[in-house]
Amino acid sequence: MAFKKKFTPRKKFCRFCANPDLPLDYKRPDILNDFVTERGKIIARRITGTCAKHQRRLTTEIKRSRQMALMFYTAVHATYVQKRTKAAG
Repeated sequence: MAFKKKFTPRKKFCRFCANPDLPLDYKRPDILNDFVTERGKIIARRITGTCAKHQRRLTTEIKRSRQMALMFYTAVHATYVQKRTKAAG
């Protein structure tokens, strides 16, 4: 009998617990953008693997960064996304 190998996902780990030198700060949108989708939604911790403590702080810092205009709220505000316009006709 040939058994198929079952897919075993890798163990998720919190990047901020693993590397305490990694800053979790609103002034670092390059790091915060890893935890936001293309459309601007904050990615859930079950997907990213961050612990509950750091996910709460991450959410606060992302919202703070958006308020200070360092990050976009939605993809429509991004300069690289073209707005769709109806063709005249």
